[in-house]
Amino acid sequence: MPRLKTTNNQNPDEKYMREAIKQARKAYALGEVPIGCVIVYEDKIIGRGYNRRNTDKNTLSHAEITAIRKASRVIGDWRLEDCTLYVTLEPCQMCAGAIVQARIPKVVMACMNPKAGCAGSILNILDMPEFNHQVEVVRGVFEEECARMLQTFFKELRVRNKEAE
Repeated sequence: MPRLKTTNNQNPDEKYMREAIKQARKAYALGEVPIGCVIVYEDKIIGRGYNRRNTDKNTLSHAEITAIRKASRVIGDWRLEDCTLYVTLEPCQMCAGAIVQARIPKVVMACMNPKAGCAGSILNILDMPEFNHQVEVVRGVFEEECARMLQTFFKELRVRNKEAE
């Protein structure tokens, strides 16, 4: 699995994206699509999650949903109005909808998902004026590293699937 280069001078987006990447590695180790997420409140991580759909056999076991659930428990409210969500891959429609519903004001993501992304690729649920909440989005934080991890995962998965035939 590819590793990130570390630097001492990192901004908060890089610092917390590294934490999301650690979560993605947990998914990778389970044989899950390596997607990780953390939610930050007042410079502290209050929610962590990683993809566990196959492990849990549950459609809802996405990194963002898990992190939102945990952060809501910590805050004691469904509104996460002063939080920032960091995720290694652009959210799907379910996760983007949950982000809007949770009133999260900012999302930082690593790479886009042209096949299923709903934060700018297919559509942008996070910035639809028809909803009562819009989200600031920062894209491309450690994009190459996260894209490489996903590419490596799917390359290995194709090999495993071919060997199983």
